[in-house]
Order: sequence, then C-alpha cells, then structure tokens
Amino acid sequence: MHLAYPAVLAVLLFCVGLYGVLARRNAILVLMSVELMLNAVNLNLVAFDVWLRDALHAGQALTLFTIAIAAAEIGIGLAIVLMVYRNRGTSDVDRLRDTAEGHGPDDGDHDAPEEAAAPAHTTEAAA
Repeated sequence: MHLAYPAVLAVLLFCVGLYGVLARRNAILVLMSVELMLNAVNLNLVAFDVWLRDALHAGQALTLFTIAIAAAEIGIGLAIVLMVYRNRGTSDVDRLRDTAEGHGPDDGDHDAPEEAAAPAHTTEAAA
C-alpha cells in the first residue's frame, strides 16, 4: 500500500474541515467540520501505523483515544449549542459573538447601581 493515497485523502478531509470552520456560520456545521478535521488526523495515524509496521500499534491506540475525546467533545458541544439556541433563538456564530461582546439589541443602560433600584423606605428594628 502506498502511503500517498491515505495521506492525500487526509489532506483533502482536513482542508474541507478547515474551510467549514472558517466559512460556516451555523455552530452545528462548525462542530461537524471540526469532526472532519479530527477524522483526517485519525486517518493519518492509522496510515502511518500500518506503513511503519509498528509492533505496539501506537497509531491505532492514539486513534481510539482521539475517537473517545471527539465523542465527548461533540456531546458537550451539541449540548452547549442547544442551550444557546434555546436562550438566544439562533445558532449563528456571528450573532452569538456580537451578543457576547455586549453590543446586542437588548444591551440597555446597566450603569445604575442596584441600591437605587431598592425601595426608599426600609424598616429598621426598634430599639
């Protein structure tokens, strides 16, 4: 087996994933693009493991760890995206970035201290 075939396929997968991360606006598509990039790395690990004829199969072992970490990452990432979508109503990455910086449409005047919002009359214990 030539090493060039899986290496070229891994480069193509990684480039498609990189394009997806840089060009997409939907958070779920960005997560899917990150998964493509991780799968390209996994393909390289297995291909070099087979090509080097490693007795310990270190590339395949690292691939299993990468798959486990990717599964945890996608689970947590999807949970975060779903909660953000429920709270904000969108999963557009640019709009989420704008609201995180405090320039959103509901950014009112929050400079007033909280003591001013309390009622003026307070009850004190009688001596």
